Amino acid sequence: MHIARLSLLLVVTVCLSEGCASLNTVQRSELRAMRSTGVAVEEKKPVVGAALGLLPGGGSFYTRQWGLGVVDVLLWPTSILWDPIAGYQGAEVINYDISRDHAKKTRARELAALEQQLVQQQIDQVAFVERRRLIEERFEF
Repeated sequence: MHIARLSLLLVVTVCLSEGCASLNTVQRSELRAMRSTGVAVEEKKPVVGAALGLLPGGGSFYTRQWGLGVVDVLLWPTSILWDPIAGYQGAEVINYDISRDHAKKTRARELAALEQQLVQQQIDQVAFVERRRLIEERFEF
């Protein structure tokens, strides 16, 4: 019983100090929208993070949660109760962050190219406004 309390205290302490990674409802919705429009980037596979969570610290180390990974190693096999979840959610957070950055850069690049077409008179004002609207809609999350 004493070890269980110590384990829980250690996990809570690490989560509060390091911040256990998970997306809120809005971020999950944005990630789904980015995936549906083909803008999302998948650097880490959530299923791999969950599977590695069965190994000592595997899910947390996979998702760069070093402090939690060390705790998981120390508390293994008890850490099997939370590390697959931490690995899955951590991968989702990494993918969300990278996807947001990728979307921002892609949007800026596409708008700059469109403005260049207008400046070089390759398109008229009407086409510019229409294409700009399409780009803006594609990146609304």
